[in-house]
Amino acid sequence: MRYVNLGQTGLSVSRVCLGMMSFGNDSDRPWVLDEEAAEPIVKAAVDGGVTFFDTADTYSQGASEVATWRLVGKFLSRDEAVIATKVFMPMTPGANGRGLSRKHVLSAIDASLSRLGLDYVDLYQIHRWDHHTPIEETMEALHDVVRAGKARYLGASSMYGWQFAKAQHVAARHGWTPFVSMQNHYNLVYREEEREMIPLCLDQGVGVIPWSPLARGVLAGNRSRAGDKHTRRSETDPLTEYLYSQPTDFDVVERVAEVAADRDVPPAQVALAWLLAKPGVTAPIIGATQQLHLADALAAEELTLTDDEIKRLEEPYVPHPVLGHV
Repeated sequence: MRYVNLGQTGLSVSRVCLGMMSFGNDSDRPWVLDEEAAEPIVKAAVDGGVTFFDTADTYSQGASEVATWRLVGKFLSRDEAVIATKVFMPMTPGANGRGLSRKHVLSAIDASLSRLGLDYVDLYQIHRWDHHTPIEETMEALHDVVRAGKARYLGASSMYGWQFAKAQHVAARHGWTPFVSMQNHYNLVYREEEREMIPLCLDQGVGVIPWSPLARGVLAGNRSRAGDKHTRRSETDPLTEYLYSQPTDFDVVERVAEVAADRDVPPAQVALAWLLAKPGVTAPIIGATQQLHLADALAAEELTLTDDEIKRLEEPYVPHPVLGHV
């Protein structure tokens, strides 16, 4: 496993980040594993060199955060592990139980730390853009979270490039803590981030940690062009249909399978190796509910594609509408 700094910070992270959304309970996602089933996967990740773990308050309504440190803490010390979580999604009834108001941000960080059983998180991320709260209010509240020692760094997630630039400008103007990472929707099937967000992150030295690097399993072959669904997740995840329904998406999936067959490796390894080779990408966030999923991610980190293979993989892509910002 290689390790790199997150953006222009001194924070060292593994080039594979284990997404903890798949662990906790199946209250809102039928494929989620309980802690007993998840423990061997987390151990294998640590044994493979993974030190970076991403969760969010909303995953399994907090159960993922509870599981995260109970699992990771069995195998890594607090100083070795890099723990990231997020704020924005509804967590309690009423208008103030969601969003990025000062009230909710300051309440949410305390609730997350309580569930995690930690004094601080390494990376505190806004899960989406809040259209109902001035960005000045949000950035000041996040700065106060850092000043209070409850988070070491700040990150953002899917939004438009102009929104991210505005947030960074507000932070710089006031001397507040800026975002050091962008967790965005980026994979071989969805490459719209290459137009604005990734060039912005490259220019500003912001680390890119993509979510859904395998297009919710589509790039690994969990669905067919004919509509066949081969896994529990593909059968029960409505977001897959929303995000990956263009017929041309399967042109890309089939091209990945062709390149993988030529290499005699699983398609997931090829799709992840492509992402790891893209400029600006620090660490894709990998979801794993089987040991095989993790093994593919670890193998992809060591797989180098040729320029010709990259060209073949990218050739079938056609533009998409913006997807994943809500």
